Order: sequence, then structure tokens, then C-alpha cells
Amino acid sequence: MAGWANEQSRQRRDQNEVYARHASHGVRLRAMLLRCWLACMFCVPAFVTVDAHAARAKASYKVDIEATPRSLRKLLEEHLDIARFAKRPDISDDQFEFLITATPQQVRDLAATQGYFSPVVRTDVRTVNDRKEITVNVDPGPLTRISSVSISFRGPVLTEDPEQENTGRFAFSLHEGDPFSQGDWDDAKNAALKALQARRYLGAKIYHSEARVDPRTHEAKLAVTYDSGPTFTMGKLDVSGTRRYPEQIVDNVNPIAVGDIYDVQRVAELQRQLQNTPYYASVAIDVDSDLAKPIQTPMHVKVSEYPYNSIRGGVGYSTDNGPLVQGSYSYLNTFGKAWPFTVEGRVDQTQQYGQVQLAMPPGPRTWTNSVLASYTTTDVSDTRIYSIRAGVQRARTSQFIDYNYSILYYQDRLDQNAISPTTSRALVPSWSWTRRHTDDPLFPRKGNLIHVEAGFAVKGALTDQTFIRSYARGQQYLPIGKEDLVLLRAELGGVFTSGSSSGVPASLLFRAGGSNSVRGYGYQSIGNDVDGSVLPTKYLVIAVAEYQHWFSHDWGAAAFFDVGTATDTWGEKTFYPSVGLGARWRSPVGPVNVDLAYGIRNRSVWPYLTLGIAF
Repeated sequence: MAGWANEQSRQRRDQNEVYARHASHGVRLRAMLLRCWLACMFCVPAFVTVDAHAARAKASYKVDIEATPRSLRKLLEEHLDIARFAKRPDISDDQFEFLITATPQQVRDLAATQGYFSPVVRTDVRTVNDRKEITVNVDPGPLTRISSVSISFRGPVLTEDPEQENTGRFAFSLHEGDPFSQGDWDDAKNAALKALQARRYLGAKIYHSEARVDPRTHEAKLAVTYDSGPTFTMGKLDVSGTRRYPEQIVDNVNPIAVGDIYDVQRVAELQRQLQNTPYYASVAIDVDSDLAKPIQTPMHVKVSEYPYNSIRGGVGYSTDNGPLVQGSYSYLNTFGKAWPFTVEGRVDQTQQYGQVQLAMPPGPRTWTNSVLASYTTTDVSDTRIYSIRAGVQRARTSQFIDYNYSILYYQDRLDQNAISPTTSRALVPSWSWTRRHTDDPLFPRKGNLIHVEAGFAVKGALTDQTFIRSYARGQQYLPIGKEDLVLLRAELGGVFTSGSSSGVPASLLFRAGGSNSVRGYGYQSIGNDVDGSVLPTKYLVIAVAEYQHWFSHDWGAAAFFDVGTATDTWGEKTFYPSVGLGARWRSPVGPVNVDLAYGIRNRSVWPYLTLGIAF
């Protein structure tokens, strides 16, 4: 006779009691009774003699579980009571016999949760050197597979938003022919429900679900019905926790308008926007899901604020720049108006950097105005650049797109081997745009990242030489199968001027080479080589192709090909290709890449260690 599994909404339970519960319910019931009985038995030793305790100590035993696949064996090792109590030296003979007797049924119940409904269990008990050894041999039998899947919906979703209905269907991860297990069944139902609730139907629920399992044919028929409930729209913000900084900041960065259809992505964007400001250590957002009041449902925002003063610092290491030390000090209430004032610096073996910045709080639509000044010294490839930068900027950061407008004054001194130091200056109005469109911001598998800059300077307006500068960088992620991916990266840069590059501030020109440029060559070692000094150039071209194969979720390997050049004269360009292999690790703090690259032109081998996505 077929076995039945049935789960349903509270409103329908009484109408569906004819269905038997799933085997996992039996697991929980029997496990509860057994553990209660064992708990009672373990209370008895407190009243017996030392001799009895010594006798029980001889009843300790060893358990070996033989089962395939490995996932089933691990499940049995973790949850079989005969295995769980094996480490206890105080199991009495009666308790031991009870555990042995209960083992076959426990195996059947646990195997059923992974889709094995007709296992054959053999338990062997031997005594070796006065110690019992138990072997539990499990032949799981045929794996139950899904023969049919029925997904249906009720409620306004049928007429209001068929696209959201399809989103729920696509999120259901089980299909005909897939193995059946209780865990996968629960995950598939919840994934589809979460997808339905993510937009418009915040109060959606599972109206009815059942899994009919026939142990004779080893087939499972799945059916689930979702009730969308009404459309939810978002109301005003209810903000709490603001004591030091104006509540208006929360309203200014809020991308949601009253009456907008509920969308979990918009709520997440609001949370990110708040956390991107310097004021809030943590942000929690709760949206009411009262089915009786879906229109303009309140959004409760609770923030925890940073103090006015903060000091941060850190140390690190990179193969391009060597050891580094960095730190910053911020005061977030300048003039008593929540204007952040920040002093920051960084020192490594190739560069020393310092900056002061005074910003205004975010205005409407998150636009932030600021003034800044910085000083940077760079000493690499026998070229020393001393750069002063000062000006104003207006920036806006959102979930997917960032904008920045600025007017900055540059004054650079270039020190090289061939000639005396030269100084150049420029007043540069510029614009930059960054777009992030990936499936995961930390470990992307598909999508792209794009960054574009453009600026100009006019001779005579605090500028030595007229020029136009443009720069673009892009990364494309292409998934291959379930685990692998191809990464394509390109960089293009150009400074267009009728004069030589010496009239343009060196920090606005280009060099190549290094872990985030062309691997296989030294950091910024590709440029205009003059008597051993590698000078920055007018033009930059870089292309990278990388294939990543992932052996597990966290560990993978990569093979790559890089090529690029930096030159003052395009007709005299020289490309620098390289090939290499690397290891990839999805660490808790971000992607870690270890690469070994071979520079084909220079016949050089370079190791690289990088953390994070360089963009």
C-alpha cells in the first residue's frame, strides 16, 4: 500500500486527516519516546552502588555504520541513538538491548527523509576483548524519484501579476525525475513561497501541500498550492533610534515612495543606503504583513548610531604594494549639523597617501556634496610622483549605480632618471559612472560591472596643457554549467592632447602591470621606459580572459590569459601577454585569489595574492 505524506495550512487540516503523516513525523515521535525513556533510565544510576557503576562501564561499545551513499551514512551517524550514546560508559544492559531493538526502525525512518523507503537493515553485535562492537549494515534500496509536480496558485496573483506567479514557479527547485527527500521538498516549497513574497504579495502562504510516496514503485507525486493574498503597498517610514543625527537623513536616502508596490529588493536597497552613510552602525527594517491592512503598510526602521568620534585602522599585505598600514579619524557632527569631517592615510612600500574631507549630510535622492584635499607620493619602477589634489565633488550612491561629478585641481611633480623633475598642473571638471549588475555582490557568477570616467582641462585655466581624458573598465561573468565560470575583463584609457604627456599631471596618465592589471609583470612596470624609469603614458589597453573551475562551493582553480599595453604613441605600441594558473577561495571576508603568472615577453614569473573584487 502506498505511503502518504501530507502538509497543509491551518485552515484545511481538519479536512485532510485521511492522509497519513510523513515518515519524518514518525522519526520525531519515536525519537522523543526513546529519549524520554533513556532519560528516565539514566536517572536511576544516582541511587545505585559503585559496584553497579563499574558493571555498567563494561557495557561501553563501538558502532560502525556501513551505508551508501555517504550522505545517508553521515545522517545515520549523527542521528541514530545507538551511535549517539556509544561514547557513554554508563549504558546498562537493558538500555543497550533497547537501543539495538530500536535501531532498524530508526534507520528506516531516517532513510525515508532522504527518499529511501525500503531499506534492508542488518545489525550485528559481537564482543571483542570484553567490549561490544556493533555493525549496522544498511542497503537503502532504490531511491524514490519524483514522478509528477503540480504547482498551483489562488488569489489576486492569477489576474494581477502573472509574471510574479511565474517567478514562484521557477523558484520551485524540484522537477520530474529528481530524487525525492524531505529536506529538498521543504526547501523547494519555501523557495517558491519566498519568491512569491518578495514582490507585491508579502502575506503569501502555502494553502495546501502534499507528497504522495509509493514505496512499491519508488515514486513521489508532489502537489502544492500557494495563496498570494492581497497586494501590499509601502507606507511611511516609522524611524526609531535617532538621537545624535537628524531623522531627515533617513528620509533623504529612502528610495521608496509612499504607495509603491512592496518589493523586498527596494527594502534591501533602503537598508544598504542607510548603511552606506557614515552615521549608522546597524539598520533593521521590519514591514507589517497584516493581511487586513495591506495598503500603505508601515515600515519600521530601527537604527543604531555611531558616536561622533571614531578611529579606525588596519594592516595588510599585497604582492603589488607589500605591507601596508592605514587609518582614519572621523568626526560626524562638524558645525553641529552632522557634517562628517574625515582625515585618513595609508602607507605601503610603494605609496604614501593622506586626505582630508568635509562632507554635507546626504540631501534629497542621496546626493552628497563635499570638499577634499589629498597628497600622494608614489615610488615604483624608478619613477617618483608627488601629487597634490584639491576640489569639490557631488556624489550619489545607489544599489546598482553610482554617479560622481567633481572639479579637482591637480599639481604633480614627476621625478625620473633621465632628466630633472618636471611639474604639471590642471583644473579638471570630470564625471564618473559605475554600474553593478551581478547575481551576488561578493561572489558573482553572472552579470557585469562597468565603470566609466570622462574629464577635460583647458590651458590657461590653472592648466598647463589642454587635454581630454577618458577611461573605461568592465568585467563580465559568464556561468558555465552549475559550478564553473568565465571572467572577461577589459580596460581602455586615453588622454587626448596635441602636446606631449609631460604637460599632463602624471596621476592622470596610465601604466600597466600587476595583480589587477596584466599579471606576469611587475606592478606598473609597463609604460614608457626612459633610462630605466617607467613613465606613465597617454594610452592604456588591457584584456583578460579567465576560466574558473570550482571543485566545491568554497574552493576552485583558474587558468588565465592577460594581454595589455601602455604607450604614448599608438603606432609604436608593444603588447605584453601572459598566461597563468591560480587558486580561488570563497573566504568568509570575500574572494581570495592566489595566482602564478608567466610574462611571455619578459620570460618572468610572478606570484600574486589578492583579496576582494578589484573594481
